[in-house]
Amino acid sequence: MRLAVLACLAAVGSLCSLTPAASAGTKLLIKTRTYDIAGTTGAALVEAMDRKGPKHGFMTRAIADTAYTVNWDLAMSRTDGVCHLRQADGVLDLTYTYPRLAQPTSAALERRWKRFFAGVRAHEETHGRIARRMMQATAKAVHGLKRADNWFCTGTRQEARRRINAIYAEYEAKQNAFDAREHRDGGHVEHLVDGLTKP
Repeated sequence: MRLAVLACLAAVGSLCSLTPAASAGTKLLIKTRTYDIAGTTGAALVEAMDRKGPKHGFMTRAIADTAYTVNWDLAMSRTDGVCHLRQADGVLDLTYTYPRLAQPTSAALERRWKRFFAGVRAHEETHGRIARRMMQATAKAVHGLKRADNWFCTGTRQEARRRINAIYAEYEAKQNAFDAREHRDGGHVEHLVDGLTKP
């Protein structure tokens, strides 16, 4: 079982909530999905998550995940042979997927579940914060871009895309590094699972 970030993949499934937010040329759309699990022990809940959780790779499943798509709309203007990036509007479409208890459990297991789920949510929301910082860094990287160019501003658009891709690669590395720390032997994710399964 792994918590996972699935970066720049469109998520499909039942939509539980949609929260729009906006700031300085960027828009954030947040969706939350859930899948139902049941069990009378922590081990049974872990087994249910392993069986029903969001796919992570070809054969495995995750406890939860954070998936996002990023789109940028670049508006150009050209004056005296120089192309200017007038506006860069970015949309980050972020989807969290979490397990949900489908039936009541004992009071003791409920307490352990709440602690476990709080840790799962914190992990996924960290992925979301990294993605939001990526959008801010991208907007800063392309701000004020201008260069001598043809009538179609081809080179200016290419340079904007190059900068966008470079920022994306940098922040994808941050996402992967965060996961590596969380999932290492004896790491945070192992402690969460142990806390759920070993009262």
